Amino acid sequence: MEHCTSDHPREACGLFGIFNHSRAVELTYYGLFALQHRGQESAGIACVMADRIKSFLGMGLVGEVFDDDFFSKFQGSIAMGHTRYSTAGSSNVRNAQPITVDYSGGQISVAHNGNLSNGWELRRELEELGSIFQTTSDSEVVLHLMARPEIKNGKEPIAAALRRMKGAFSFLFLRNDCMYAARDPQGFRPLAIGRLEDAWVFASETCAFDMLGVKYVRDVEPGELVRVDANGLTSTRWAPETRTAHCIFEHVYFARPDSRVFGRNVHLSRKAMGRRLAIEAPAQADIVVPVPDSGTSAAQGYAEQSGLPLEQGFIRNHYVGRTFIAPTQGQRDIGVKIKLNAVRDVVAGKRVVVVDDSVIRGTTSKGRVKRLYDAGAKEVHLRISCPPTRHPCFYGIDFPDPKELIANQLETVEKIRQYLQIDSLAYLSTEGMLGAVQAKDDFCTACFSGKYPVDFDAAFSKTAMEAR
Repeated sequence: MEHCTSDHPREACGLFGIFNHSRAVELTYYGLFALQHRGQESAGIACVMADRIKSFLGMGLVGEVFDDDFFSKFQGSIAMGHTRYSTAGSSNVRNAQPITVDYSGGQISVAHNGNLSNGWELRRELEELGSIFQTTSDSEVVLHLMARPEIKNGKEPIAAALRRMKGAFSFLFLRNDCMYAARDPQGFRPLAIGRLEDAWVFASETCAFDMLGVKYVRDVEPGELVRVDANGLTSTRWAPETRTAHCIFEHVYFARPDSRVFGRNVHLSRKAMGRRLAIEAPAQADIVVPVPDSGTSAAQGYAEQSGLPLEQGFIRNHYVGRTFIAPTQGQRDIGVKIKLNAVRDVVAGKRVVVVDDSVIRGTTSKGRVKRLYDAGAKEVHLRISCPPTRHPCFYGIDFPDPKELIANQLETVEKIRQYLQIDSLAYLSTEGMLGAVQAKDDFCTACFSGKYPVDFDAAFSKTAMEAR
């Protein structure tokens, strides 16, 4: 997989499914649009037509993959879709989802958000037993497990397959007459249930519900398997209850601010992080400037708590495509400026507090603060609404190799400040971050602490790093 050069982690994946609606394919398309921020590499939709699952996959953004010809050929009352960013498996159309297969147990399609911490171990085991994989994605593992005779011929094959897996996973499964939704026992990734007239709807984030007028019902619970068919919704537990480990980065960065994730609005969580950051790390300054768009909510909270005015000191160009590549190394800084430009008349002569959600590699942040100084800023004080990111993630987020994490390589905040060449730098404490989301020890903070809630072996971590 191509390395990310951004100072932000790459997104997870987006799931959307709808059962029993005459416009299911169209609504799935719009649902994926709302979840585009969770994955921009590929998109796909699977639907039931004449009792068969038919799917269409492509590389690129949702609006690039599906055209008028697609809607003329794909229609049905049951559909599910996926937007993908690869964290396991390379970036090509072969790994696009949903993955649809025919096997002796029938036809089934699967869409996955997360990362299996024992995915490579299971893959090797299944290959030894004769499985031939069509993709390099760990998501395909669940289908091969379901095809095993001891699972296929047993009770509740999906539940039996899920019990073999460890790590982070929210799944949607589609058969020709029903749909399933499942989450891992720790509930790393979100998955919500909604209602639209007589239809049941599933989505990674509730922002997809809001756009379509879907009424939020509840979340799929960690360790729960939900089935929807002509008789309605039924629920079973495939795993016993355990301590949850919701991904805190959903609230820090990934989820859209208008979504409700893990029972709390994301925008309000980020504002609360900003307020706590102002209390923990005040600055003698004139204005507060957010890094758009992910730092905006936290900056609002910081400004409100500190009493400093909030100003748009950076303007983001929303029309720069994901495929923009600077032709030469010497022009890369121009590429960054195209995406984000400092407003000279706002920052000149001012002491500026810049609020951002995270610093991963540090290179982009360094370029941003330099542009503020170039625009005439008198002082720059960087405030980050989460703790230093020191450790890689193995649960579905593309945090890079530890050697590329600035907080891992530069041991102290002061050394990071010196590298960024700014007047001051401060991060939100872990306690402040968890307090902002009103957590009760149920969030995963492994990327900050190095304490991983689900075990993985050394072979997995080495392979996962190579896959990136």
